[in-house]
Amino acid sequence: MQPRRLRKRTTNKQTTSFITSVINELKANPEKLAIIRNNLNEYRAQTHLKRGFLLAIERFDWVFEASNEVDFICQQILADDYIGNRLRRYPLLFKGVVTTFDKH
Repeated sequence: MQPRRLRKRTTNKQTTSFITSVINELKANPEKLAIIRNNLNEYRAQTHLKRGFLLAIERFDWVFEASNEVDFICQQILADDYIGNRLRRYPLLFKGVVTTFDKH
């Protein structure tokens, strides 16, 4: 029996930079959490979404149920656990939070 191979986590620098920008924007303007909630509702209303995207929406709902505090929510987004990884995997959930994003 062959030993299991561990997959190395791939981190796209552009995505990481975007998530960092989102976190900074949320901390500076906590009212932008409403944009994320609107995105969740918009995507939830769509009929044909990938299962993974639906799971990310559900996990974000869990985060919002646990707390509405921006620091807690940012901590959950950045967490190196199942929920944090799931949320960061779908940057469309953060659409509109950062108005200008430099892709360099």
